[in-house]
Amino acid sequence: MRKDFGSKTWLYPMPVLIVAAYDELGNPNAMNAAWGGIYTDNTIGICLAEEHKTTRNILATKFFTVSVGTEACVQACDYLGLVSGDKVCDKLSSAGLHVVRSQHVNAPIIEELPMTLECEMVSYDLESNHLVGRIVNVSADESILTDGKIDIAKLRPVVYDTVSHQYYAIGRAVAQAFSVGKEFMK
Repeated sequence: MRKDFGSKTWLYPMPVLIVAAYDELGNPNAMNAAWGGIYTDNTIGICLAEEHKTTRNILATKFFTVSVGTEACVQACDYLGLVSGDKVCDKLSSAGLHVVRSQHVNAPIIEELPMTLECEMVSYDLESNHLVGRIVNVSADESILTDGKIDIAKLRPVVYDTVSHQYYAIGRAVAQAFSVGKEFMK
């Protein structure tokens, strides 16, 4: 038997995305955004309300980065979602985070978050608050690589549960994609 919940914003897993951008003066800001993911082959789509400082920064500069929230930085990632950049001038420093400028776009990379999508804004819809960005580059710290590829076990990303308001660690691998289902191809 199933239980109906009506229309909810529930989907699993819900990534913890840290979106960062410079303002017009070159000051970095970042926010925690859960409503996003890959949109097309080389774009990401994220729902960001226009009143956020980070959103205004993106609209002004046309560039941003998206980093994956990790277990090691879950407290700092949560803080970036709790505090407004309009009220705390340098909330990245307050969270113990450090930035460097991307070599590919005019946006900050948070050094403590080891995987980052470096993006150029394609569009922003004021009605739906949907931001689309073209992924110019994906950068990863060597500490999360195995054989030159990103290793999810080393990245240790976290996901957000919108029902319980908890962060969860990604668990163990359960099957090989594009292989395990071949049993049904008879």
